[in-house]
Amino acid sequence: MSHTTTDTEDVSFRRRLAEHPRPAAIWAAVLAVLLALEFGALVHFGFEVLHAVAKSIPGKPLTGLLLAAIEAAADIPTLLSRELVANQGYWNGEHWVNTFHVFDVFYLSPKHAWLLRVLLVYAYAFTLLWWVWRGFQTYRTHYRTADWTPRDDQIDRFSRHTWGKFGAVVVFGFMVMALFAPTLSPTTLQQNILDPYSYQLKYWSESAKAVEQTLVGQANLRSASQGSPDNNVGPWSYDQFGRFHPFGTLTTGKDLFTFMMYGSRISLFIALGSMALAAFVASLLAMVTAYYKGLVDLVTVVLSDGVQSLPVLMIIILLSVVFSDTWIANVYNGALLLLFIFALIYWPYLWRSVRGPAFQVAEEEWIDAAKSYGQTPLKIMQKHMAPYIVGYLLVYGSMSLGGIIISVASLSFLGLGITPPTPEWGRAVSAGQPYVATASWHIALIPGILITIVVTGFNAFGDGVRDAIDPQSEGEGGSADEAAAAGGGG
Repeated sequence: MSHTTTDTEDVSFRRRLAEHPRPAAIWAAVLAVLLALEFGALVHFGFEVLHAVAKSIPGKPLTGLLLAAIEAAADIPTLLSRELVANQGYWNGEHWVNTFHVFDVFYLSPKHAWLLRVLLVYAYAFTLLWWVWRGFQTYRTHYRTADWTPRDDQIDRFSRHTWGKFGAVVVFGFMVMALFAPTLSPTTLQQNILDPYSYQLKYWSESAKAVEQTLVGQANLRSASQGSPDNNVGPWSYDQFGRFHPFGTLTTGKDLFTFMMYGSRISLFIALGSMALAAFVASLLAMVTAYYKGLVDLVTVVLSDGVQSLPVLMIIILLSVVFSDTWIANVYNGALLLLFIFALIYWPYLWRSVRGPAFQVAEEEWIDAAKSYGQTPLKIMQKHMAPYIVGYLLVYGSMSLGGIIISVASLSFLGLGITPPTPEWGRAVSAGQPYVATASWHIALIPGILITIVVTGFNAFGDGVRDAIDPQSEGEGGSADEAAAAGGGG
């Protein structure tokens, strides 16, 4: 039976680890070093998320303590900090000041300093990903009981799936954008977008032939892209204050690249969070309905049909209005509320996707054997049913993530969802729509292209996962044996 196999594998893993600890110890040590290089950034990001939640709750509990923790985390040195390769500086008539330099001799321009930092970020991210893969190979070579499992074939099939690998690269690049947004951005969110009138910048004045100073907000107004060649800062160019803009500026003069990097965080948070919650609800209901059948299944079918029959836009608008005055609507400027709304919308779709496989597995002999041995329903669902529907959840969940991202962008385009000034990709498309045929085409076109690439990438990745798990399915449910192979590999 499967529970005996799993217990045996756990014991074997512990025994093999104790008998041969060196490969695992080396891998864990290198992983610890890699994570330690960015430990400060991870802690800082975690405390920022907690602070965003705490300040939205009535009474604002622990906000003072969390602010102190954020400041303390900011002092923890990290490899990929903005200060390591500084790119925000000014020309003093002879060389760049406050940008990355070597021995006060070789000064990088803001553009080249930013490029160097971007290369370092992606080099670190791909190194970390490669080392995680090495960890799986170490486990498979030294500590796994079986010489072969169905998962080996799944990995091999995915490695030969060109379209799926393209999607994996796009998804990974998108996740790096979201996680390393502060480092990848040429400027900071607070300084350039949220509170530009609280910060000053120095710049070289060609007319005065001297270094002058102005507020960032004033510089933004004079760097706005508003259609005409004289009022436009396009991609890969500097504004008149010596600030480099990889994607140009918005109609407000704010940096579009910074806007896009932080907007990716919103999209990823809503997409992954809502899909994880929807998958949990769908898998739980699938196992319960498959195990008990009858009235429980009928009630779930009626509830699922009721949710799916409602217009999605109407649900979003209705729930947004109903919960607009609650603390949950203030968390992440509405992102947490959208997360729950999309989870409500998507769980019926995921439930119907895994309901069939759950019913097939529930009829297998090993389920009856587990019942005869006196195992509880919860234990049977956890150890004997869940592993065989998780493959289907991975397929349909990964293929749905792109739909959530484009839905969030569409809501922002319509003026719904995420509230300003929090960056969101759809709002950039909306702001740039009147300027598509002008010199400021970049405002709408670049975000639109990125949305298309990311959504296509998630769909391609989902196709690759589907074909790797069940190459015979072509998107349709396979047999119970195929489901077992998909979920039961070690």
